[in-house]
Amino acid sequence: MNSADPTARLSIVIPVLNEATSLAHYLTALSSLGEGVEIIVVDGGSSDSSLSIARPLANRVIASQPGRARQMNLGAQHASAPALLFLHADTQLPRGAVEQILKALDRHAWGRFAIKLSGRSRWLPVVSWMMNLRSRLTGIATGDQGIFARADTFRAIGGFPEQPLMEDIELCKRLKRISRPACLRSKVVSSGRRWDQHGAWSTIRLMWQLRYRYWRGVSATQLAKEYHDAR
Repeated sequence: MNSADPTARLSIVIPVLNEATSLAHYLTALSSLGEGVEIIVVDGGSSDSSLSIARPLANRVIASQPGRARQMNLGAQHASAPALLFLHADTQLPRGAVEQILKALDRHAWGRFAIKLSGRSRWLPVVSWMMNLRSRLTGIATGDQGIFARADTFRAIGGFPEQPLMEDIELCKRLKRISRPACLRSKVVSSGRRWDQHGAWSTIRLMWQLRYRYWRGVSATQLAKEYHDAR
């Protein structure tokens, strides 16, 4: 399927790094969205079989240097459609997602979905509720909510800042200068694996600490080092 789609209405950009375990499942689900949807997988140097899994299931598979922001920007450069959706590799879209996005972009320059985290922890519904409330109050979305935007707007603001953490928050700040987001109530279902692996409350505490310190002016490079050290 490695070809551009000149009739695409929506380009879905998926940054990937060592996602072989579940990648086929998620890409197969996206392939059922039908005509007008272009799937672009940008691999950041996977050492597993992610590349070979993605090639028959995506319109484009692009090799990139690692770094989620860098990968998503590269994918957007190769996108054919006037609308972009940035989707994590472990996230499922709700029914009717494509039409909801396109309808929202008629009135807004960008937007996001609500989120439901899936996993073992009994606290994940609470975490999901907190994420959705925070996003609605602040107009800031995280990458696992499925951020979408008009392609021309995304390019006009310079895309994602190529920083190792908080690139989604910084993108939203830039987009908010253009318009408030379309806050769709339909939910993407995203893996809660980091909460399952590291504990719900310890993960919440770490992420809020990092966001607070980022707001206080600590560099994304320093915060990324602290994040990886904590993991």
